[in-house]
Amino acid sequence: MKLDLDQLRELIRLLDESGLTEIEVEHDDDRIRVRREPAPIVSAATAASLTPGAPGAGPLPAEAGTSEEAGTYVTSPFVGTFYRSPSPESDPFVEVGDVIRPGQVLCIVEAMKLMNEIEAEVEGTIAEVLVENGKPVEYGDRLFRIETA
Repeated sequence: MKLDLDQLRELIRLLDESGLTEIEVEHDDDRIRVRREPAPIVSAATAASLTPGAPGAGPLPAEAGTSEEAGTYVTSPFVGTFYRSPSPESDPFVEVGDVIRPGQVLCIVEAMKLMNEIEAEVEGTIAEVLVENGKPVEYGDRLFRIETA
């Protein structure tokens, strides 16, 4: 499959409009994958609370059902449905106590009927799974807490 510039632009447009981070197209025996990293969204209130000494600075409000313990949090890059395993009959990708490495698949977030693997960005140990299997998640929702060394 030869990809021309117009087709590439169309794939990028689909990424932007859908909020997805990756699109993979297969035709015959050829495969094209377009991937982008989502830009973090910071509101004015969040920026102020993160700036030491800024008016109104203080801890961020706790979201219902999330842990405020120290660690690195894996968050959902988009709105979708959270799945801990590749299929209902399979074991979860990770369990509490598992040691993980960057690039290791932690879960799947289904968005617009596409299964998107969420990978670890840090090395550490799974301390908490913060979402129930099969539950909807929003952009930025905490999925896992990872204890790093």
